[in-house]
Amino acid sequence: MNLDIAGMHRVAAEQGIDAERLDASLAEALRLAYLKTPHAAKHARVELDERGGSFTIWAQNEIPQEPTEADPHPVPKLSDEYDDTPSDFGRQAAYIARQVITALFRKAADDKIFGAFAGQKGKLITGVVQQDSSDRGNLHIAVGDVEAILPRREQVPGERFRHGERVRVYVVSVNRGLKGPEIIVSRSHPELVRRLFEREVPELVTGAVQIMSIAREAGERTKIAVRANAQGVNPKGSLIGPAGQRVRAVMENLGEEKIDIVDWSEDPAKFVGAALSPAHAVRITVVSEKTKTAVALIHNDQLSLAIGKEGQNARLAAKLTGWKIGVESYEAAAQKSSESGENTEAGEDSHAAAENGEADASVSVPGDGGVPASEAAQEETGNPPAGEAPDNKPAAASAAEEAPAE
Repeated sequence: MNLDIAGMHRVAAEQGIDAERLDASLAEALRLAYLKTPHAAKHARVELDERGGSFTIWAQNEIPQEPTEADPHPVPKLSDEYDDTPSDFGRQAAYIARQVITALFRKAADDKIFGAFAGQKGKLITGVVQQDSSDRGNLHIAVGDVEAILPRREQVPGERFRHGERVRVYVVSVNRGLKGPEIIVSRSHPELVRRLFEREVPELVTGAVQIMSIAREAGERTKIAVRANAQGVNPKGSLIGPAGQRVRAVMENLGEEKIDIVDWSEDPAKFVGAALSPAHAVRITVVSEKTKTAVALIHNDQLSLAIGKEGQNARLAAKLTGWKIGVESYEAAAQKSSESGENTEAGEDSHAAAENGEADASVSVPGDGGVPASEAAQEETGNPPAGEAPDNKPAAASAAEEAPAE
């Protein structure tokens, strides 16, 4: 049966497809098509002749064997091969060849795309926004000849893009989908902020400055903890840049999102105090290192700043440090501590009077004006609240400066 195998080899070579791979796929497709024809033999193979431009189907029939006492169910033997190429197989063979070549070309293109983007996972790429009326929930980002998907879950609430607008996105995953490679990108991922800073801050690339952790509420606020790995380097200043140029360049890619840059520290108390920036923590008490619980004492006039709008600042500080942070009023804690001290002195005088035979003196017990976070920590760990134990020396922590935000 005639088939232009040499021509198919030339076309396949242009697409980077090996001739042996094409021959194997074509021969298997022709064999399966032959087995579906009427009166086809169960055993067959396809021989391709590139020079002659033809193919032949060689078939074998099964020859039953007589059962014996030693072998009651003998395996049938195969007859000699014979040419069983159907006479009307030409049109079907051409259709099969076209299907095989198309599938190989598509797979080769998918492999090329997958190979190019497999190494891009976790990196920052720039694409052009495309509209797709059939997929309104997701955004399609054209990156060269490939379209990446920006799912709704990876979009920033309230962020809108125009068709044809260039945008930077973070590559979350590269997988093989039913319709080819599936590239998922994100605008809300915390690592997007890290990659944007790496474009602007050479010290991050050289390793002189390191971003230790990131806490982000996309579209609202991001907190970044940094440290220096080289002497004489100011980590926060490196990210902020001269007159705030570097951090502003990053914020231009994030819309109205604000960025706080704080110093990372191995001391949990110092780190928690810095994470609560822009509020200034008077005292940080580590309640339990096992459960990672700490209490921050803040002046009354900065309590709302430490907690933030709807608890955002305290929530981001907890994410950044990985600690449970209780925010309390410094004045309320000091008042409770002084009241506790007065009651202790009164109790000692009453006890002394009772020993001397005097009348019993009643000792007033303070009411519910205590500090909720400290009481909760006391119930959980058994340690006294901040300010009640004179031997407990809380570590002082200075609040970090807030990075310039527009």
